[in-house]
Amino acid sequence: MTTHVDTIVIGGGQGGLSTSYYLKRQGREHIILEQADQCAQVWRNRWDSFTLNTPNWMTRLPGAEYQGNDPDGFMPRDEVVAYFEAYIERFELPVEYGIRVTSVEPIKAGYLVSTDKGEFEAANVVIATGLHQQPRIPPFSANLPAEIHQLHSGEYRNPEALPAGAVLVVGSAQSGCQIAEELYRSGRKVYLSVSSSPRMPRRYRGKDITGWLELAGWFDKTVDQLPSPKAKFAASAHSTGKDGGHTINLHQFMRDGVVLLGHIQGIQGYQVALAPDMKENLSKADKFEVDFVKQIDEYIERNGVDAPIENLPQLRDGYDTREILALDLESASITTVIWATGYKFGFSLVKMPAFDEDGYPRQKRGVTEFPGLYFIGLPFLPTMKSGLLAGVGEVAAHVAGHIDSRIKIQEAGGGVVYDNKMGEDDNSNATTDLGGGSIVIHSR
Repeated sequence: MTTHVDTIVIGGGQGGLSTSYYLKRQGREHIILEQADQCAQVWRNRWDSFTLNTPNWMTRLPGAEYQGNDPDGFMPRDEVVAYFEAYIERFELPVEYGIRVTSVEPIKAGYLVSTDKGEFEAANVVIATGLHQQPRIPPFSANLPAEIHQLHSGEYRNPEALPAGAVLVVGSAQSGCQIAEELYRSGRKVYLSVSSSPRMPRRYRGKDITGWLELAGWFDKTVDQLPSPKAKFAASAHSTGKDGGHTINLHQFMRDGVVLLGHIQGIQGYQVALAPDMKENLSKADKFEVDFVKQIDEYIERNGVDAPIENLPQLRDGYDTREILALDLESASITTVIWATGYKFGFSLVKMPAFDEDGYPRQKRGVTEFPGLYFIGLPFLPTMKSGLLAGVGEVAAHVAGHIDSRIKIQEAGGGVVYDNKMGEDDNSNATTDLGGGSIVIHSR
């Protein structure tokens, strides 16, 4: 049996819920299909001490902007989950749990949405599955001995859940740095394979760094303002909201006893081959911070902002040690490897050529060239903040408005509208006071 519905939203994360919020206000029939058995599953899967990396004032799903008494704090995992639960309940959003969508195909009436629980027909489909879909783990992980406990960062919960012994953390973007810090502060010996992720200070000249980013228009950057389109996939910066938020500096890690390593080139049994690029990666992070705060200084001076002068500490501990090119896991007493190597994304369920050479949706503000097909909850739709709790609502409003207009035309003409124009991207020429550099900001 096929179920007919005006609009289907695939994915019950922040993008899907924001779109549903606006469709509900418009009185438009729709359902959200969520493959998890409960809401906020992505957030529930974070480790026990996880907090948002963006301050609470940036938590602003439409209709539920943060109103608490700690705007500069960082919401812990359980509060994030409660926020999503309350959002769905308050606005009575129509989420159907435990339904996995397997394909979306064009048909005369719009789209056939096939799931593991049956088929749906819809005039409009909104893809809100996000970018963090499948853990990315290098193939050579299979060469590790069975005695070595290995897991992706998405499976990590706390130090006590790991076997006794030292830990190798692979990757130093947000998750890798935060997990490594928690582990060594708990008393574990930690080895950290360093990536080229940049560093920004948590606070600078009297303000959280996100405050300067927003003032200077950084979050409004569009793809055409990046060094290349592929830069939209740049690694997240070293950052944490733990304990009220503080700067993460890999030189400090080494000072505290963490062993910094270069990229892993291969694994054979207990033997790990390493690239001699640890210092090179540290240098990239150091340079990014220097260049970045210089841009903030220039913004402050240009706009006459009253902000105290600040000189950031210049640590060099990582440069004062030799590069390690081979690591013996057994002699180092390493019993656990944590792959903080990010996630893969893909939209193979969409059976239409709606993607560019990187597999990213071709769209303008979430509207594709295919009538009634939309994307939401991704960065750079069209701005960096489009995938954040702070900016997803703007795109959701546009997508829901576009759907509402299509349905009104259908109702007036008595037929399906096939003449679909991508939404005008009125931010395509947005300018920012902070230029240069490539970095993606994540809430998590």
